[in-house]
Amino acid sequence: MYLASGAEAKVILDHGMVIKERVPKRYRLKELDERIRKERTRAEARLMSEARRHGVPTPIIYDIEDFTIVMEFIQGESLKNIINPELSERVGELIGRLHSGGIIHGDLTTSNMILHNERIYLIDFGLAFVDRTIEAQGVDLHVLFQTFESTHDQHVELIDAVGKGYRRIFRDADDVLKRVKEIEKRGRYA
Repeated sequence: MYLASGAEAKVILDHGMVIKERVPKRYRLKELDERIRKERTRAEARLMSEARRHGVPTPIIYDIEDFTIVMEFIQGESLKNIINPELSERVGELIGRLHSGGIIHGDLTTSNMILHNERIYLIDFGLAFVDRTIEAQGVDLHVLFQTFESTHDQHVELIDAVGKGYRRIFRDADDVLKRVKEIEKRGRYA
């Protein structure tokens, strides 16, 4: 059963496991395409495992092949449908743990967060990378805040709650949150 299909990968559910396969890009040379897809697949699996080591719930990875990751299926509710200030505060803590480990998710949206057994899981690390700069961390949060603004009526409360949880965990939180404001201003005047 198809779960999702995007520009980078197709995701299916098979026998209770998620299979994410990076699709070929016909516009790239075959050898280059295969190398890029292999590298991105390995990087995604590595960063998901690293995030778990930093206390961020992610699906357990069962197997990795050249372009494919086989992982645990997290049965739960997308935060997109149930987000509230309490959950947002917990999301802020998770992002604080990610950023403390130097991990940038790259696609922090409520669609990539699942509530299962009272735990929030982060999924889809396909755009994740390692970067400890305040700029990268600010952009990561900015993506989430834009998601709140575009899809949730109570976005101001949700953003404030993320900041509260983030500050509790991440020592550079105030600098990053200040940078988010600067990034917002750049976007308005671009």
